[in-house]
Amino acid sequence: MPESFPLRPVTDAEFATWARVIANTYGEDRSDEDIARERATVELDRTLAAFDGDLPVAGTAAYTRSLTVPGAVLPVAGITWVGVAPTHRRRGILTAMMRKQLTDLHERGREPIAALRPAEAGIYGRYGYGPSSRGAQLRAEKRAMDFRPGTDFGAGSIRLLDREEARPHIETVYEQVRLRTVGWPGRAERAWDSRLDDEPQARGGAGALRYAVHREPDGRATGYALYRLKSERDIFGTNASAVRVVELAAVSRPAYAALWRFLAGIDLVPWIEYEAAVDEPLPHLLTDPRAVRTTEVDRLWVRLVDVGRALAGRRYATALDVVLDVQDTFCPWNAGRYRLQADGGTAGCARTAAAPDLRLTSAELGAAFLGGTTLDALAAAGLVQELRPGALAHASTAFRGDREPFYPGGWAFPAY
Repeated sequence: MPESFPLRPVTDAEFATWARVIANTYGEDRSDEDIARERATVELDRTLAAFDGDLPVAGTAAYTRSLTVPGAVLPVAGITWVGVAPTHRRRGILTAMMRKQLTDLHERGREPIAALRPAEAGIYGRYGYGPSSRGAQLRAEKRAMDFRPGTDFGAGSIRLLDREEARPHIETVYEQVRLRTVGWPGRAERAWDSRLDDEPQARGGAGALRYAVHREPDGRATGYALYRLKSERDIFGTNASAVRVVELAAVSRPAYAALWRFLAGIDLVPWIEYEAAVDEPLPHLLTDPRAVRTTEVDRLWVRLVDVGRALAGRRYATALDVVLDVQDTFCPWNAGRYRLQADGGTAGCARTAAAPDLRLTSAELGAAFLGGTTLDALAAAGLVQELRPGALAHASTAFRGDREPFYPGGWAFPAY
């Protein structure tokens, strides 16, 4: 990249201009109020901007977060605010920012993994990110949502609460669920402020955010649903309104079923829309699973910043002893052979001179890291090479998780 576009963090005085440059990249506007809210969540020392003179023309940032991975919770750099002004594209600026961001993480010994949600799926593979979790965009026809006979809805009850009353219950349930659900991030207070925000510009054309909390007879909160009502008519004037579920979490099967029965019972709205895990249990609760239609989309993309620390940090489904020949041209410190050993609740990963069993790039490791995308599937696409017979099947099984990983959103992971 030409030296005329130096890279550095933005100052507090530069933040508003920088934020608007990136928002404009996506055709979005930012009011002064928007900027003030976003400034409260951004760590200035983890921002990065490219400057043309005194004007920022591109940027990216990282949030200090944690992420549930198979068998553990690891620190993760949540990459966001990625954009290049249309006047400065095709000049290598994005590549320079991505390289500096990852190099800084490595040299400072910070998070061993980075993650983002790309606006376009074709961009970040070149920087070593792999599609590690998927989501299902659900659209359910409420009149066809008959629950299977014998469904256990428990003895609890659901109440609509105001935000301040609901928040401690929601946070408690979320923390219980996220510690056992791969792909769910930790949320600091500022992240919760953003997730529960109900300012008009956060509504996406729908109604106010509702906070439904499920509680047991003893008062314990065991689930919640955040949702909005979207009033709509199709071109024929037919009611096409929907309950838009923003987030749903439950610590027990009865609470989960009760929340869906509540949402399916909301009057005057024929549809429910929700982005959920690809193995969401909802269709299995219904006598007609086809009442729920799904479209699969990629969600979280993961980049191993430090291969050894990242692979040693998660747990594996079976005992494992495999040598990986990792290729990584974008982060060359990762390139080389690693012996990955796992047994029960421990794992280790160290460099080795031993003969390799599998050859792959850091992007494939990122794709398989959360236990959803399998090494077998990647090998079938020609992206993983088996060098010792039997090593692929063994490693693929060991990397697999119990459930499909899912990122529920809500803490500024979008790259932008």
